[in-house]
Amino acid sequence: MPDTQDLDPRKAAILEAVVSEYIGTAQPVGSHHVARAAGINVSSATIRSEMVSLEREGYLTQPHTSAGRIPTDKGYRFFVDQLSEPGVLGPAQRQKVSRFFDQVHGEMEEMLERTSGLLSELTSYASMVLSPGHDSAAVRSVQMVGLGSRVAILVVVLADGAVEKRSIELGEEVPDEVLVAASSRLQAVAHSHPLGAVSAGGASGDPRVDRVVALAQSALSELASEAHDHDRVFVGGPSRLADAFDAVDTVRAVLATLEQQLVVVSLLRDVLERGLSVAIGTEHGYEPLSSCAVVVAPVSVDGQSAGAVGLLGPTRMNYPQALAAARVVGEHLSHRLGTPVDPGGPERAVSEVRPRRRANGSR
Repeated sequence: MPDTQDLDPRKAAILEAVVSEYIGTAQPVGSHHVARAAGINVSSATIRSEMVSLEREGYLTQPHTSAGRIPTDKGYRFFVDQLSEPGVLGPAQRQKVSRFFDQVHGEMEEMLERTSGLLSELTSYASMVLSPGHDSAAVRSVQMVGLGSRVAILVVVLADGAVEKRSIELGEEVPDEVLVAASSRLQAVAHSHPLGAVSAGGASGDPRVDRVVALAQSALSELASEAHDHDRVFVGGPSRLADAFDAVDTVRAVLATLEQQLVVVSLLRDVLERGLSVAIGTEHGYEPLSSCAVVVAPVSVDGQSAGAVGLLGPTRMNYPQALAAARVVGEHLSHRLGTPVDPGGPERAVSEVRPRRRANGSR
């Protein structure tokens, strides 16, 4: 946690008033604005003196000689660390989140992409949702569906709601009954096992079935490897950043950074691993984002990390609101990922794959 020295109650109250006013107006704050804040019961002259002291100690800065003062990153950090709670979403916003997760359907990637949009809508900041790797997710359903006489598609439904598909070249014509038998065999050996730990099982007694099962298991291994190595980030509302910064170059740098998946994944992980829920300015160590603050909330299932949700905006961020939104959405997403997909899920996933039709009309 970045160091901030203790402030006496009066200085702390004045700093809080400056930060709150600046967050709301984006205009430098003068002593007359602070004097009207709740809990400030001293003269404007005393406030001016304390603001000079806060500037000297690095909590405030004066952008222009005749202007009021604005918080520094150190000032924002003190403000965030003094928050007694992360803020509370209003009733309409809480209802919107609950309704969203009650109604959201589709594959994992679609749900996470829509979740990023929801989080951005709640806050008007850019949002980031880190997808968990699927290699440790348990398999609920495995099926082989023929797409042609020599091609099949492997459809895997995972307990976290993800649906993985992989086309398999069979190399020779395989009857439908062999694919059905292979599907049953795969279901028996894979069900309830993590995607990355599906064992081969014994021989079925039918070499044709065993051959198809071996091809499918190879595809399962490839899917597990890809799921482990390639976490994805879904970014919502990047266009909202255009109104958050005065400098066009800053907006361009921030947007360019958000387009780099690996950088965003590293950013979210670094903040979480350092035990922070907020990283302000240069605290996160990414120079193109030095004018930004990042708010992060973990997503977990059964006590295990399952990704994260985050918000990115200017350091003049409404921290209580952002922390509340990230926490509530993170909790709902954790619950949603920990709830098994509905019984119709595997069947719907397979129904989206067009089965092969042969010349004689059989399937």
